Amino acid sequence: MSVRIDITGLRPERVAFVPSPLAELGMALHVLAEPGHHPGSQGWVTGVTARLHPHLADRMCEADFLWRTTFSDLFMPFAGVPGRDTLPGGTLAEELDLLDKLTDDQFVDAGVEFVCTPGYDSRKRDVLSDPETRRIALELAAARGPRQVRFAQRLLADPPAVRAWLRQFLEDCDEAFFAETWSRLRHTLAGDARHKTELLRHKGLAEALGAVSPSIAHDEAAARITVDKLVESRTATEDGGLLLVPTSLGRPHLTVLHRFGWQPVLQYPVGAAEPAAPPSVEQLALRMTALSHPVRMRLCRNLARSAYTTGELAQMLGMTAPEISRHLAVLKKADLLTTRRRGRYVLHQLDVAVVARLGSDFLEGVLR
Repeated sequence: MSVRIDITGLRPERVAFVPSPLAELGMALHVLAEPGHHPGSQGWVTGVTARLHPHLADRMCEADFLWRTTFSDLFMPFAGVPGRDTLPGGTLAEELDLLDKLTDDQFVDAGVEFVCTPGYDSRKRDVLSDPETRRIALELAAARGPRQVRFAQRLLADPPAVRAWLRQFLEDCDEAFFAETWSRLRHTLAGDARHKTELLRHKGLAEALGAVSPSIAHDEAAARITVDKLVESRTATEDGGLLLVPTSLGRPHLTVLHRFGWQPVLQYPVGAAEPAAPPSVEQLALRMTALSHPVRMRLCRNLARSAYTTGELAQMLGMTAPEISRHLAVLKKADLLTTRRRGRYVLHQLDVAVVARLGSDFLEGVLR
């Protein structure tokens, strides 16, 4: 599974690495709502929540589904501005002005994204004017809970009032905690953007994307970028550009804005380097499937303790050597075994380090 970005005709000068204060504020709200996703930010979360005014904390709960369970595109309004060539603003105020440039249709469509109405990446939806789309959105919101349905009803009934509420809320968050956080993070983000821009200029798009994340692949011949994620979707740069927005708070999330008609955006984490390239979603599924079979679980019990030949394992488990070989082949294909030769014998052993990482690899894969 993956998100594919068709970059046919994309010119190098239309690729931009740019920090976004509004996108980082959206990520900050997510971290505050889901601190378990971000163990490295526990100190920051504790510091912010300790001094947060109770009234603002209550307001954060009003529409936290916009940043808790999904990353609303409302935090990247620059991608939706007509022309598909607008860059993030240098300040939060500038980006809130860009939010005001979205049409009511765009604002409402992005605002009800949490209900996952169909057509996000394939066609224009008319939530405000199409009764059937409106009905589906409200039905799905009702299934999510009373807060979601109240928000969706307000959004559909009076978009300007929700715009004003959201802007005031974000400005209050900026005053309460984000301005201080942004002043600390923006230099790191700007430095990373400059570094990636230099890579793009001197070594090309593939090199720059490889530095962003090993989960991103560039197929120059097919004019396509593939982002390894647990979702199947597609978008295209068409006559617009491609934006890459660094985030200091976002690890392990690698988010892709792929809304139909909007400029594609990749928001990628910077900071602590990953010790090794994370396994692909396909490889992760292969490993979990390999370990789920009861015979292979018994094999792993033995192989975790010592190295054994196929014949030894067959004798221990009371099975034939060909049967053991088939199960070993599955484990080996999933890169869960190490092998070494001792004379004419081949010894197999469980790669304990890989198995030990499986839990964190799984979590990284589903959060990516």
